[in-house]
Amino acid sequence: MHLPYTYYHTVEHNLLEKQFWGVFPIEKAVALFHHDGARTRRIIYNIKYWGRPKLATHLASMYAQELKDEHFFDDIDCIIPLPLHWRKQLKRGYNQSHYIAQGIRQVTGLPIYYHVVKREENNPSQTHLNAHERQENVRDVFRLTYPEKIAGLHVLLVDDVTTTGATLASCAKELVKAPQVKVSILTLAVASRTPMPASQDDTLDPSSFGLPLME
Repeated sequence: MHLPYTYYHTVEHNLLEKQFWGVFPIEKAVALFHHDGARTRRIIYNIKYWGRPKLATHLASMYAQELKDEHFFDDIDCIIPLPLHWRKQLKRGYNQSHYIAQGIRQVTGLPIYYHVVKREENNPSQTHLNAHERQENVRDVFRLTYPEKIAGLHVLLVDDVTTTGATLASCAKELVKAPQVKVSILTLAVASRTPMPASQDDTLDPSSFGLPLME
């Protein structure tokens, strides 16, 4: 009840979608909540690092039901989880994006395509990089492996958090190499556009507030 919901699905050409304009031909983009502090940090860390990926499935299914009621999925053909490099997935034990995709599939029945695009480079974490460094860090790390599988389809690329969008954009630019493919994006969280509040609380980690979306 207290999550900072974005309601982006109710806004035509919302800020998240606009973030990708001119980068690749995006159809639409949505995120469930703003990643804006300690509360949302705990959620994301539980999903991503603390071994509770089923929380991602729960949140994704909840969000998918709301989006389904708004006909968001009517023209979408399949779901593609953002791939991890195999070394990182082996170390973590799972890819959290797979669990997000499963939550969406539970509600929509859309198929999940796991091996259409491959992450070939085990690039360093994006956490402490600025916007330009993030773009350079993910340049050419993905490779489209089965373009014929998504030719002519509208694919939904899913991940846990959008900060600058560099990783998602890098993957999407590979996907649109397939003939007549369309790409939309869904994430659970998006880095907050609001300034980080002044606080004497030493437990607050400034990196959890992410970077502002580009106007």
